[in-house]
Amino acid sequence: MTSGTTIFAPASGFGRAAIAVIRVSGPACASLLTALGGTLPPPRRLSLRTLRDPADGEVLDQALVAFLPGPATVTGEDMAELHLHGGLAVRAGVIRALAAFPGCRPAEAGAFTRRAVLNGRLDLTEAEGIADLIDAETEAQRRQALRQLDGALGRQVAAWRERAIGCLAGAEAALDFSDEGDVDEAALDAGLLDEALALRDEIAAALADERRGERLREGFTVVIAGPPNAGKSTLLNALSRREAAIVSAQPGTTRDAIEVRCDLGGLPVILVDTAGLRETEDAIEAEGIARTRRRMASADLVLRLVPPDGAASPPLSAGARCLPVRTKADLAGAPGEGLAVSALTGAGLDRLLDAIRAEAEAALEGGDALITRERHRDALARCLAHLERVLAGADRLPPELVAEDLRLAVRALGEVAGQVGVEEMLDRLFSGFCIGK
Repeated sequence: MTSGTTIFAPASGFGRAAIAVIRVSGPACASLLTALGGTLPPPRRLSLRTLRDPADGEVLDQALVAFLPGPATVTGEDMAELHLHGGLAVRAGVIRALAAFPGCRPAEAGAFTRRAVLNGRLDLTEAEGIADLIDAETEAQRRQALRQLDGALGRQVAAWRERAIGCLAGAEAALDFSDEGDVDEAALDAGLLDEALALRDEIAAALADERRGERLREGFTVVIAGPPNAGKSTLLNALSRREAAIVSAQPGTTRDAIEVRCDLGGLPVILVDTAGLRETEDAIEAEGIARTRRRMASADLVLRLVPPDGAASPPLSAGARCLPVRTKADLAGAPGEGLAVSALTGAGLDRLLDAIRAEAEAALEGGDALITRERHRDALARCLAHLERVLAGADRLPPELVAEDLRLAVRALGEVAGQVGVEEMLDRLFSGFCIGK
């Protein structure tokens, strides 16, 4: 694919800086560089040029420019880079000149990476790796994004898809040549089922990962729950080392969940302060309590706070991981289960952070996760369902239905890398990219 338009966008941050980089991609790159700098620079070499506005010849900047002929570029098209002085006026003047050049237009979010996918320079999983790398806040997220960008998922899915296509070819051969005397249908069926069984087991093993990839990408969620005035907001502020939540002696001041993202030993952790759990006639507070219960049900870990007076702790949803924490340890209180902490003096906070880190490590670092998005999981689950139908009904289903299930399994695997149904997925993915990527 070669687009008829040429796109451009700043690839460096906005604001005053030493250097501003503008990326250009499309068929007009060579003529654009010639119009701006007088001559086309040698391919793949930074060259000093005086840039002039093609409209009136006014000098815009002295810059380093590079011409990168396609298809051996990131986007698969001719590309150019302009390394300008980083002043706002310089960048604005060059962008105005680019926008006025015939066939050029500003890039939309993710437009460069989108062209790379459409031109076969990246598959969809690698493009998602770029998005995750841009958004990575911790070392663990960075490592996972780099594995994705390196093609770990794409290569595995491609291998699975090749084997599924082999099964489909065998099924269609048995179907098309069933009346030929020299075709051993029993051998074809046995080989097909063995391969489908092995493929089913490998995909099922990848899906049985407790969603480690998605949880690492989104963050390990820790909900702080307990009765009013148990010290939830104070503990959140102490753990995050900033005044993220309002602290008040008046019960019921926290009405909505307050989230703070933390880097805990290289792992992404989301601390959530919630409304105190109690019976109330206040409609707004009751809604906050209902939201608290929903957050507890979906949390990776719940810190169940117990104040010194031993106020009743909230009932937990089935399956929720719970860590009891006795708060306000600087005050006299009855001993009980759980870690004793004091947000006022800092006592016990390090042990609590170590306990949270251990829970996060157990949940997120059980090996390299292959699946990192719900989209991947959904496609692989559909592939698995079709393979299950093939294995369950191979001896009783018409061969046409067996072949159809295998065809749908191949299609589901193709969706992971963006080989089918790509446009809608691209629209969703690149809407979250920054301009110039």
